[in-house]
Amino acid sequence: MISDVDIAQEARLEPMTELAAKLGLAPDEIELWGANKSKLTLESVRRYRGKKGGKLILVTAMTPTRGGEGKTTVTIGLTQALCKLGKKATLGIREPSIGPTMGIKGGAAGGGYSQVLPMEDINLHFTGDMHAVGIAHNLLSAMINNHMHRGNRLNIDTRKILWPRVMDMNDRALRNTVVGLGGKSHGVPNENSFGITASSEVMAIMCLANGLTELKEKLSRVLVGYTHTGEPLYSTDIGGIGAMASLLKHALKPNLVQTIEGVPAFVHGGPFANIAHGTSSILSTKIGMALSDYFVTEAGFGSDLGAEKFFNIVCRQSGLKPDVVVMVVTVRALKRQGGVSNRDLKERNIPAMKKGLANLSKHLENVQMFGLPAVVAINRFPSDTHEEIDYLVKLCDSIEIPSAVVEVFGKGGEGGVELAQKVVEECSRSSGRFCPLYALEEKPKEKINDIATKIYGAKNVVYTPQAEKDLRVIETIGLHELPVCMVKTQYSLSDDAKLLGRPVGFKIKIHEVRVSAGAGFIIPMAGDITTMPGLPRRPAAMDIDIDEDGRITGLF
Repeated sequence: MISDVDIAQEARLEPMTELAAKLGLAPDEIELWGANKSKLTLESVRRYRGKKGGKLILVTAMTPTRGGEGKTTVTIGLTQALCKLGKKATLGIREPSIGPTMGIKGGAAGGGYSQVLPMEDINLHFTGDMHAVGIAHNLLSAMINNHMHRGNRLNIDTRKILWPRVMDMNDRALRNTVVGLGGKSHGVPNENSFGITASSEVMAIMCLANGLTELKEKLSRVLVGYTHTGEPLYSTDIGGIGAMASLLKHALKPNLVQTIEGVPAFVHGGPFANIAHGTSSILSTKIGMALSDYFVTEAGFGSDLGAEKFFNIVCRQSGLKPDVVVMVVTVRALKRQGGVSNRDLKERNIPAMKKGLANLSKHLENVQMFGLPAVVAINRFPSDTHEEIDYLVKLCDSIEIPSAVVEVFGKGGEGGVELAQKVVEECSRSSGRFCPLYALEEKPKEKINDIATKIYGAKNVVYTPQAEKDLRVIETIGLHELPVCMVKTQYSLSDDAKLLGRPVGFKIKIHEVRVSAGAGFIIPMAGDITTMPGLPRRPAAMDIDIDEDGRITGLF
């Protein structure tokens, strides 16, 4: 079978100036990064970010399997299909992280004939945005340790430094570290940790900032630790905010590339939805909407993670309001939520599909809870039988939700025309009744309870003594009115990956509550999820190679 990288390498790409012209951008409004990549200039960012935009379509999914349900592929294919209908459409997705690319999940450039190109570059370094985020983040880490080494004028408590280090690789050995060893000349010893770059608060800040001025404001509000007397310390106390912003100057500019069918695509920012807010940048979304009649973007994982955070965090900070939500559903995901093991998902099992419908129903209820209409995209996989697909269509009909079978992986935009037509219809009927789930004035526990009981379906929330202490501190330092960014597994509506379907009677256990004061949210940690993933038994890196001509193979 032909691979994604083979398909990508055979595609003929349009010159970037011609691609930009499709959006109405002049040649001097983009900066070329090689032959097939570009960034918008700061001038064009300022010019378009405040203009009135077209319709906003958010793509989410039911609870996914470990292989993913093709949400990015559907996002790309749907946009290509909208263009086939004669609509001016653009898409926005996140930048891939090297960690999952070399690990198990794979890249984030779509697949088959619904990819963004050049997929090798996008999946491997791209324009260096991830590197810039990591360097800016670690500059602050270095300055904290340097301050302590130079006399610790701020009286930093080494036991209460909250700011970790980051790198863009899955490396479980770095989850817990000690720095400053080797004697007096090497700094002050203290415990530290590493997260993956996508989990960095700097990444979240970049994706939520509306420009360089706001970027600096947010960077200056980062909570980095506490003094020996319990006073909070912020990044502005440490200094170097201008230097951090300078390192992010180019990373803040949205990246413009194209799909395999020559449709303009913004690929910008890369926060994960299980440990961060999980959507691409506000800037790329606003600019894409300003330049298009329809802008399609994705939110990571299911409605309980990326979509919930998009509605409650991103929309609040940006003023954006989606018109329609597309729910990606697969036969195999229904089987998995119906209790079928991952190794048996290709086997026909109609009873399991019926049982798994409860999971899909909950995700659709979540979308409707925010006052938004939904369209189900049935993403067809090669192992799906006609009987299974027909049964899934009837299931959607039974709950009176519009649906369309999509085959955008194998057919590109042509395989998503029916979905595009239904999305356009729903956009024309959109009521504009969108509303967040909770009020910011609610206490943190009330917000957490709203998400846990209403979105996840939990019975209640329980807190460890550490989490209770964290919440008291948040109240004391005046950050209690921030929205909530929950951290939990993506494989269940609960915080236990083994609880499938639509579990009931379960409790969400919060073992810690962190603060991203710069990004503007608090982070309750549920379950045993970590901000630094590990590599699997056989990493994807084992299959990637390159020849003398620079041709990459094995990249999906």
